[in-house]
Order: sequence, then C-alpha cells, then structure tokens
Amino acid sequence: MNIYLVIFITLLAALIASFSQTLYKKAMTRQLDGIRDVLRIATKKPVLLGLGGYVVSLVVYLFALSKAPLSVVYPTFASTFIFITIMSVLILKERVGKRRILGMAVIFIGILIVAVTL
Repeated sequence: MNIYLVIFITLLAALIASFSQTLYKKAMTRQLDGIRDVLRIATKKPVLLGLGGYVVSLVVYLFALSKAPLSVVYPTFASTFIFITIMSVLILKERVGKRRILGMAVIFIGILIVAVTL
C-alpha cells in the first residue's frame, strides 16, 4: 500500500480521535465529585458518541499500523495535537496563544519531515 495513503488514513484516525475528545469536553458541564457524577456523565450522548468515535479511530489506526512501520504511523498520529487545538477554537470557543500556535507549527513540521523522508 502507498505510504502516503497510510499517512492519510492515520490522519483520519487522529481526526476522529480528536473529535471524540471534543465531544467529551462538551459533555463536561461541571466538576465531577463522585461516582454518581461519573456515571451520569458517562451516559450522556456526547460521551457515548465520543466512545464510539474512539473505537472507530482505533480500528482505523490498527489498519494503518498493519500497513506501515510504527515509526511512521505514530508520529503522524501526533497530529491530534493540531486537530484538538483547531477544534478547541472552532467548537469550544477556546483562546489559543502564540506559543501554542508555534508548538503546533513545530509538530506539523515534524510530521512533514517524517512523511517526506520515507
């Protein structure tokens, strides 16, 4: 299988995992104070959708691992840091500072280096 297709598949898995994290955050409307709060939150629709997304992400990630070396797939999966930051701004309306943007740029450059040195 073409390595660039595997990288794309890994990016897809990272995107799904990142969206799942965003769903988890949206479900957290208050601090958890005990097991009842945990159980209440665990049955909310966003958490259940996020859990389903994680399962899909895992299947896609395992497929990518079956087709390419871990040394390629895992660094590419680090794109979750970039996706999470973008979703935090767009969906959760969080603010992102210049240092975080710089950090995302460094991660992106690292992923590019891994991709073009194959």
